[in-house]
Amino acid sequence: MADLKFIQINEVLGTNLLNMVWVIVGLIAIYAGVKNLMDEQNPSRIGTALFWCSFGVVCAFGTWLPAKISGALVIIMCLPPIFKKVKVGKSDAPTREHTIEQYQKVGMKIFFPAVCVGLFSLLFAFFSNLSSMVAVTLGVIVAMIILMLYNPSENKPKVFLKESERFLSIMGPLCMLPQLLGCLGGVFTAAGVGDVVASIVEKIVPKGNVNVGIIVFAIGMAIFTMIMGNAFAAITVITVGIGGPFVLAYGADPITIGMLALTCGYCGTLCTPMAANFNIVPVAILNMKDRWGVIKNQVIVAGIMLVFQICYMIIFK
Repeated sequence: MADLKFIQINEVLGTNLLNMVWVIVGLIAIYAGVKNLMDEQNPSRIGTALFWCSFGVVCAFGTWLPAKISGALVIIMCLPPIFKKVKVGKSDAPTREHTIEQYQKVGMKIFFPAVCVGLFSLLFAFFSNLSSMVAVTLGVIVAMIILMLYNPSENKPKVFLKESERFLSIMGPLCMLPQLLGCLGGVFTAAGVGDVVASIVEKIVPKGNVNVGIIVFAIGMAIFTMIMGNAFAAITVITVGIGGPFVLAYGADPITIGMLALTCGYCGTLCTPMAANFNIVPVAILNMKDRWGVIKNQVIVAGIMLVFQICYMIIFK
């Protein structure tokens, strides 16, 4: 696989590009804060501005800020959501008539820009050592250029900035969950949660029974992902606590087990509101009446996938 990565980016350049991406993300969040602060129609404009500006500063400049200052900003950022002071202000959402008119002009070609994001992510993952965040950003830039070519008079740069802010406001504080949950996984691992899980599981799983270990490992990944909202946060803790001592220690293939354990975690992702960017944000964006509608439609699929992956792990371990 390493032989395919013929596009090699200097490590320093790669780091600088990644920092640049986070600066862009942070500046958009700061713009959202300033816009809401000036929006008299927002019932909680100060709290909303405080949240978005703190979030933006941490994203944009967290690499260079002292750890204590970043930590203080994170605490400040969390206060407005706790007291429910982050609200959506004035929104210039396109009307239904305008949306239909644009669809009649563009049609199914609208999917080309959307595919660019995933396509760039995959291509750079296979053929370069570039960060996935940078690859996704390049895909977004290409998508923006395509959209501008579709309709130069309407799709101007300010439109993308306004729409970015609008979608950020729709998501609200939920947008910070992936980062916080990812950090939480590292904190849990450092705190020794994996060792505690191992001490509990060893009373249940017979030592040397790899099949039972795999079942507990897979189900543990799904359940802990539901709690954490993030399979990447869960896998470090559950692998230390269950995967390592009860599965890998007895000769199971680490590549097969590791890969499928992560997808078992994704089954948990389908079933939890903690995975806000997957299961709660679409509800907000689509104005669904049932806030659990996405999860309800995914539970059966998640269960089937989990059983299939457990069987796959047992057969090919």
